[in-house]
Amino acid sequence: MDQVNFRPRTIFPGETRDSDTFIDLDKLWAAAFRRLGVVIACLIATVTLAGLYLLTAQPTYTAMTQILIDENLSRYAEDERDSQTAQQIDNRMSSAVEILKSKALALRVVDKGKFDQNEILVNPPQSPVALAKGAVRSIVALVTPGDPPLSEELARMGRREKAAAVLQQSLTVERVGRSSVIAVSVRSPDRQLSASIARTYADSYLTDQLNANFDASERASLWLQERLNDLNSRSQQAALAVEQYKIEHNLVSPRGELLSTQQLSDLNSQLIVAQADAAAASARYEQYKAITDKGPETAVQNAVVSARDTDNTVIQDLRKRYIAINDREQGVIQQFGADHPQAVALKAEKNDVAQQIYRELQQLMGSFRNEFEVASSREKSLRDSIDRVAGRNSEANVSMVQLHELEQKAAALKSLYESYLGRFEEATQRQSFPIAKARVISDAGVPTAPSSPRKTLTMALSIALGLLIGGAAATLLEFRERFFRTGDDVQDKLGQRFLGYLPRVSNALVEDKSTSSAPPAPPTEGEAASVPAGNPISSRRLMRIAVEAPRSQFAETLRNTKLACDIMLQDRKCRVIGVVSCLPGEGKSMVAANFAGLLASTGVRTLVIDADLRNPGLSRMLGSEPEVGLVEVILQKTSWTSAARVDRRSRLTILPMTMRSRNLAHTSELLASSGMSQFLESIKETFDVIVVDLAPLIPVIDAKAFEPYVDGFVFVTEWGATPAKAVQSVLRSEPQIASKTVGVILNKTEMSELHKYADPGAPERLRSSYLSYYKDKEGAAPAPR
Repeated sequence: MDQVNFRPRTIFPGETRDSDTFIDLDKLWAAAFRRLGVVIACLIATVTLAGLYLLTAQPTYTAMTQILIDENLSRYAEDERDSQTAQQIDNRMSSAVEILKSKALALRVVDKGKFDQNEILVNPPQSPVALAKGAVRSIVALVTPGDPPLSEELARMGRREKAAAVLQQSLTVERVGRSSVIAVSVRSPDRQLSASIARTYADSYLTDQLNANFDASERASLWLQERLNDLNSRSQQAALAVEQYKIEHNLVSPRGELLSTQQLSDLNSQLIVAQADAAAASARYEQYKAITDKGPETAVQNAVVSARDTDNTVIQDLRKRYIAINDREQGVIQQFGADHPQAVALKAEKNDVAQQIYRELQQLMGSFRNEFEVASSREKSLRDSIDRVAGRNSEANVSMVQLHELEQKAAALKSLYESYLGRFEEATQRQSFPIAKARVISDAGVPTAPSSPRKTLTMALSIALGLLIGGAAATLLEFRERFFRTGDDVQDKLGQRFLGYLPRVSNALVEDKSTSSAPPAPPTEGEAASVPAGNPISSRRLMRIAVEAPRSQFAETLRNTKLACDIMLQDRKCRVIGVVSCLPGEGKSMVAANFAGLLASTGVRTLVIDADLRNPGLSRMLGSEPEVGLVEVILQKTSWTSAARVDRRSRLTILPMTMRSRNLAHTSELLASSGMSQFLESIKETFDVIVVDLAPLIPVIDAKAFEPYVDGFVFVTEWGATPAKAVQSVLRSEPQIASKTVGVILNKTEMSELHKYADPGAPERLRSSYLSYYKDKEGAAPAPR
């Protein structure tokens, strides 16, 4: 039994508990455990659907072949190409994949394998949905006017197109990683058919590549042949135009150049030589003229220059004689003096030799002057010739512009013709090249097992999906949990004492007790709690559950409530205890009756009053409608002793209410009237405890009006049904009731489900260990301690 904490509490906690920043695995496991049924239901549903799918799905077989796209297969017959970039390779592989997926290749596969005659492809087995659609179309076709019948050729073309479409749908083409390999997979209900289609696809692709190369080379050859014929004709015409223009403008020369150009070149060469000769002659003439202009005295010293410019040895010999005579003269002068006759004779001889050298220099100067004049005359003549030839050449240059244009055109056409001729020969050779740039590296074999449906994967996915859906549903239910489930919820959300759990009580249990002579057994767990209507004995027995099953948890919870009232109201001589709830149907009338009956069975003088004037549930439990009741007592039309009834088993005094009093409008004023006050004052000496079954707090204000007369309230809340927000709102808005509340009882508790909502280690989790304490006198005795 949950212990009651009698320490005073505030109406609501002043501050919320610090939430743990980490995941509470215990609470998470508890939530998963209590929602295990939802998860299992979702799991069973998904597994069942997966099983139905596996039973009804048609098996599909997949055959795969691999094709290598290799440019090196044709490297011996083609010019060497530059290495391709990664982008170019990706583009080439993507193009190959799209070609394999194309409708044109699918039609070639159909034609090559004659798959349009295969009934599995053209008329495959239909699913139930497809059969239903076909039936609807048939019905619509019967109502609407039909189209004219198709011809045999159109029907054949339709079958061919349908077979190609089915092939495209069953085909999967993927590039294997970053390699140059393409995997072609074909799905079909027939394993032999899958392998045949895959092999036909590979063969058709290779044949398509060869045909594409041949067709492209053939078209290129035809186009190049036309271009070659045109270029050949135009090139010949351009060459003839060049030659004709040369003839018309006299621009022909033996070496292929203009004659005036050749003459001008020769004259320029001669002019350069003549200029050099004239310059040399002028330099020699000026040199010797300068020597002779200085006189014969200095001619001997400057005569050394002429030795390099002439072959005449006379000057050289004279100069040698002059030097020898000069040496002898100097020797005689040194020995005998300048006046010696021999010195005078040598001096005269030396002067004579100097005169001879001077005359020779004059003769050479004259010859050099003649040479200079001849060279200058020749240079002038050449300049005149160049001017005349240049004049004629300038006239020819005007014609050369047009000639160069004609020659360039002829050369361009000739080069273009040669280029196209090489391409034409290359295209002609490629037409007969029998190797495609692709090959099959893995031939399609016959599959041994179906690829779809994959039973293991399907079941695994169904289990995973079921767990996922179940987890999501469980999570949604957990987030939608807004009710009271445990005593901790009551204390945390309301700040009130928790008095205990009242199990659900079923009609069947009460009826069994009503027909049995023995005292009824305690209420069992998991039974529906409702106030039964109809059977009077069952209704009356419903008021005595705590009395007839004193060792049940139902009675133990009410005893705990009595203990709490004793502690809180111990200074009251006559205690007025009100039993309230937020909403109708929470079982407060049954709780009030059983609580009062339990008090009365212990010898406490107890009166229970049905003060729910709008819906007197406690009065209905009596079975027979009373003639007078509380309203008549308050209005002083009768005494309370005349209206009260006594339960002989529990010695409980009951003050009911008549059913006709339900039509009263101002019930709250009646409960707060002086008549009610006088009535309560008159019975305080007669009873120790007065239990009042009050109306729900949310629909009407009767309980609020009666609050001044109440010493303490017992709050009844339905387990798992009453929203916590509703109770919090009521207690916030009615602090006078909240301050007098002794505690909260959770009624109609599913005891078999209670442990699922408790935290690990909570008393609710340990209930199985003390369940034997709740056996009544008909049950087994408690286990020995």
